[in-house]
Amino acid sequence: MILVQLNHTSKSISNLQQWFSNFSIRQNNLEVTRPRVIPRAPPALLRPQLCWRGAERGAEQAPRLPAGPARGGARPRVLSQVKRSSWPGRRLRRSQEARGRTCRGSFASSLCCWCRCWSPRAACLYVPWNFHEPQPGQYQFSEDHDVEHFIQLAHELTLLVILRPGPYICAEWEMGGLPAWLLQKEGIILRSSDPDYLEAVDKWLGVILPKMKPFLYQNGGPIITVQVENEYGSYFTCDYDYLRFLQKSFRYHLGNDVILFTTDGVYKDLPHCGTLQGLYSTVDFGPGANITDAFLLQRKYEPKGPLINSEFYTGWLDHWGQPHSTVTTEAVVSSLHDILAHGANVNLYMFIGGTNFAYWNGANIPYQAQPTSYDYDAPLSEAGDLTKKYFAVRDVIQKFQKVPEGPIPPSTPKFAYGKVTLRKIRTVNESLNVLCPTGPVKSLYPLTFIQVKQYFGFVLYRTTLPHDCSDPTPLSSSFGGVHDRAYVSVNGVPQGILSRRDEISLNITGKAGDALDLLVENMGRVNYGNFMNDYKGLISNLTLNSSILTDWMIFPLDTETGVYHLGDWHGNDSRCHDKAYAQSSSNYTLPAFYVGNFSIPSEIPDLPQDTFIKFSGWTKGQVWINGFNLGRYWPERGPQMTLFVPQHILVTSAPNTIIVLELERAPCNDDCPKLCTVEFVDKPVISEAVTYSRLSHL
Repeated sequence: MILVQLNHTSKSISNLQQWFSNFSIRQNNLEVTRPRVIPRAPPALLRPQLCWRGAERGAEQAPRLPAGPARGGARPRVLSQVKRSSWPGRRLRRSQEARGRTCRGSFASSLCCWCRCWSPRAACLYVPWNFHEPQPGQYQFSEDHDVEHFIQLAHELTLLVILRPGPYICAEWEMGGLPAWLLQKEGIILRSSDPDYLEAVDKWLGVILPKMKPFLYQNGGPIITVQVENEYGSYFTCDYDYLRFLQKSFRYHLGNDVILFTTDGVYKDLPHCGTLQGLYSTVDFGPGANITDAFLLQRKYEPKGPLINSEFYTGWLDHWGQPHSTVTTEAVVSSLHDILAHGANVNLYMFIGGTNFAYWNGANIPYQAQPTSYDYDAPLSEAGDLTKKYFAVRDVIQKFQKVPEGPIPPSTPKFAYGKVTLRKIRTVNESLNVLCPTGPVKSLYPLTFIQVKQYFGFVLYRTTLPHDCSDPTPLSSSFGGVHDRAYVSVNGVPQGILSRRDEISLNITGKAGDALDLLVENMGRVNYGNFMNDYKGLISNLTLNSSILTDWMIFPLDTETGVYHLGDWHGNDSRCHDKAYAQSSSNYTLPAFYVGNFSIPSEIPDLPQDTFIKFSGWTKGQVWINGFNLGRYWPERGPQMTLFVPQHILVTSAPNTIIVLELERAPCNDDCPKLCTVEFVDKPVISEAVTYSRLSHL
């Protein structure tokens, strides 16, 4: 079976049907009837049939559903995965994988069309827990969070679904999909039988799984199998009681007929801690792996049943300050051919690139944050553009099964709206009444983001200098105590930056009693490995010339609400907001908001269209368009130079408002006549050569 991975945090789905319609593969061990389109609440009597044929698995039979005739006698092999990252972004696999938050509106239909041009049998869907429960007990399942609608849409397009609800999903997603509020329980051991963790997981599964049950294949829906956890063998806890708890919970909510499975890497016997009797064991690997050895490892834990590569990597992820990752088309198609020649099932991760909108990107250790783009060098780009790899993969699939005939839909249209002038409206300090209307939290020592219940974005830490620093005096964070990046100023004079890795000390100047401000940015929590208890903010004391600083005022900043008020602010921007800048010896400006507007003519047909925003001359920051948090930009580091702007956030009925929060250095200042501009272009730049040499400073 060929699968594609999608994320229900993807963009739009009408071309999705055409993409998919030209792909289809057979599998010796799976037989499936074509599912029927079901209403929103599918009747339980509709029972399309799936038969997973396998001999005995030790003393028990391989997972089995009621037998039924295969569609046209074919047996599926290539699946597509749908991953959820950011609704307007995208991701897919073979099964094909894409990000659910990437697929929405007309793009989602186009995405399905592109996928069907490969004829995959299924789409794999990640469901990030933290995307649906941002606060304990507060659930979001409407609009961009409507996972049920996404599954229904896939079903109407005759795609089967492989559900991956976690609770941990990895996916280069903030904290691997786990909610940051879990860290309020000090000492909690994530992904284990820790009682506090299990209590939260139990409540979450009790919400999400009953919503999924009507969409099970046995109930007339498209979900043919459900993954339990994700690559658990790679995690240090190796807690079989935890896996048994999950197995029991999934069975309780979904019933005994659904096939539950696990997936693990093929190195160092990782499935040893990731598998459990009663959960079907699969493996994942990319081009270059020894395919025979990989499937022998699966056979060690799953003696009978279909061979499955549940994540075949068509590309790879990026980090800020490092070159854009690519995997050659030749390597991908060669390995894919060999996998299919083994008679195995394969899920393409990713089929289409995605976007980590807002603050949803993850990070790796040693700490390296991932950028806004999740293009992944996938067969379909982040913006839905056909690539050489797309056609090459389709050619491989045609060697094993006939693919649908007919034209392949073209890449989605893009439009260059041109340059837009921005004006500075306020610094962050001047906006505190809007960004933190309840006022600061006071504490003798610094508190973390979690302790002030701020899970994303920014927190401003403020204290006063205890003595004169007429000569440069070292301000230091011991043990890498700034998570992740702090923009430092004294009495409104920029001083420089402290960061999580090497920039742990900074010389500052000022007078006794001057305000010392540190605007601390959470650049994304670790999503993989043993260090996901990733606390943000000032996680240890700061010292000034070796003396601990105390008496802090801590401002949690609500940027999402604040940008609406800032966008409506029409103050006199000609005044000098930071006159002290001229006295600063640093190369930085104070973090500040900039606003601009542009109109899209309503009389031009087919507008608005997708576009890309370019930040020439800007340094690092965050951008919102019409209140939608597009994500982070950092052209000084790269490799990403443009951000994808999906057409559905743009309007023709009124001017479009852009708000930029520049954190380090804007291309203009109050004393400079040069205008601050951004530019909308019709081609992305995500692979600019990296010129910054101190990569460890990320």
